Amino acid sequence: MAAHGPDPVMVGLTTTQRVELEAMVGDPATRARLRVRAEIVLLAADDYSNTHIAESLKVSPTTVSSWRRRFAEGGVQALGDRPRAAGSGQRLGRPAVTVELTDEERAVLEGWCRRTTTAAGLARRARMVLLAADAHGNEEIAKTVGVTAKTVGKWRARFVERGLVGLCDEYRSGRPRTMSDERVEDVVVKTIETKPADGSTHWSTRTMATHVGLSQTSISKIWRTFGLQPHRVKHFKLSTDPNFIDKIHDVCGLYLNPPERAVVFCVDEKSGIQAIDRTQPSMPVLPHSPATATCDYIRNGTVDLFAALNVGTGEVITAIEKRHRTIEFRKFLNQIDAAVPEDLDVHLIADNLSTHKTPTIDRWLKAHPRFTIHFTPTSSSWLNLVERWFSELTTKMLQRSAHANTRQLSTDIIAWAESWNDNPRPYTWTKTADQILESIKQICGRITNSGH
Repeated sequence: MAAHGPDPVMVGLTTTQRVELEAMVGDPATRARLRVRAEIVLLAADDYSNTHIAESLKVSPTTVSSWRRRFAEGGVQALGDRPRAAGSGQRLGRPAVTVELTDEERAVLEGWCRRTTTAAGLARRARMVLLAADAHGNEEIAKTVGVTAKTVGKWRARFVERGLVGLCDEYRSGRPRTMSDERVEDVVVKTIETKPADGSTHWSTRTMATHVGLSQTSISKIWRTFGLQPHRVKHFKLSTDPNFIDKIHDVCGLYLNPPERAVVFCVDEKSGIQAIDRTQPSMPVLPHSPATATCDYIRNGTVDLFAALNVGTGEVITAIEKRHRTIEFRKFLNQIDAAVPEDLDVHLIADNLSTHKTPTIDRWLKAHPRFTIHFTPTSSSWLNLVERWFSELTTKMLQRSAHANTRQLSTDIIAWAESWNDNPRPYTWTKTADQILESIKQICGRITNSGH
């Protein structure tokens, strides 16, 4: 014998309540669900069972029991919907997460919404959060932005939990790898430690792909990932100067902490500058076509350029000579002496060219005690900043110029140097001597017979 459940709630109606419920059932303007509730109560008042009422109205017995109890507790008013959240347009349920923004967060979110380069998804999420911070409900935000209320609730909660970072897309792993670590390691090791069997000096992506049985694209990806560039060679030479460390500290000290009441010049010669002329006229730059020049040329003599770069101001003192002997170098030193005020000391950074160390130059230095020469280590011309100025002269003027004779060449070089001095741009040295020596230490640790 089945156990009896709880007895149904007894429903009794007053005349006024019955009239009101019958009016609700008969009024076409009454909402369907409210009409069903009124019929449930009327049938319950006529002592019909929950099962009979449920079958008659095509609802569940639970629904019938719920509205019987609701009417018994609150009367006709209890049959209506529960109060709605103010301004939200939806029933009361789980309270929406409160969003509060700082001035910085609001500025970032408004920038994401305004910037045309922002991803559409990120801009939409930013709008949701801004509207949520202005006390708009999820339904209202969903209609404004064009998403579901569930989506609004998700991003509202995500922002409260993680902040601005939570609005960005999370990392997606993509398609699973199809290549094992062993195959990747095999490519890397062979690239570094082996050479092609055909006698080539280095691998290309295609020869390596053929050798290991992978695609050329896969080899390219592996090389990019591990920073491998077999096609490139970086040239260098370590100085064997026994005073290398002392000279490094000396020169870098002048760059980074020059002495007071003194001028520091980087001095050097650019020898053998050729006055060359093209065998045929060159063509200028045209749309979709670079400038052209013949691959052969006519040599019309050479000149030597002496230059002294003022480390502090970027100005350059220049002189054009036919040769670069001791006589010409001493003449250039006199030119520097005349250009620098007498109350300032002069420090010259120069390389180890024999012209700079002759007895004639030694006597000149003794006669001019305010001058001091600081020699760079052997094979270390990269320490001399004037070499950087020579590079600009070469790339911006000499490489593409054409001169019928050395006089034209000398005139153009002097004109370019004067134009430079009208708006000098000093070069800034940033590396300390210790940083340079540490880099050299790392290189010496990777090679043998370095002599250091």
